[in-house]
Amino acid sequence: MFNIGDKIVYPMHGAGTIESVEEREVLGEKKKYYIMRIPVDDMKVMIPIDSMDDFGIRRITDSGALQGAIGALRSESVGEPNEWNKRYRYNLEKMRKGSICDVCEVVKSLALRDSEKPLSPGERKILESAKRILFSELMLMTGKGYDDVEEMINEAIFELHKD
Repeated sequence: MFNIGDKIVYPMHGAGTIESVEEREVLGEKKKYYIMRIPVDDMKVMIPIDSMDDFGIRRITDSGALQGAIGALRSESVGEPNEWNKRYRYNLEKMRKGSICDVCEVVKSLALRDSEKPLSPGERKILESAKRILFSELMLMTGKGYDDVEEMINEAIFELHKD
């Protein structure tokens, strides 16, 4: 269980802070929900408390994991499928896992690919989603704003891959 004020990550949506616990009726059924605010896009999300495990909800990572994530951005790229449809499924599965390092790898591989050749609409959507998830967690961890986090991520990704 989490408490009001806890910072959590909701894979495929992003990281945020639990603002309240409310009982709501949805489709004729009353349930308790965490109400979480995600700093990117200032979005509110309702998470059914009785389904937390199904969604892979976790606390935001600590500073040690942050260093590992930044290291993943700076490292050489890992092999991924060349065919766009296999790569799409591969990246989507990494994002569903919800680990910050997996999300970093998706952002890195798609950002590098996009810098060489425009992404397909499907891969563009995955990149934007992965960025939202990563940026929201880093914003909560570091206390920095969106632009500062974006600069930090871009420096880490493109530092090794400068021409």
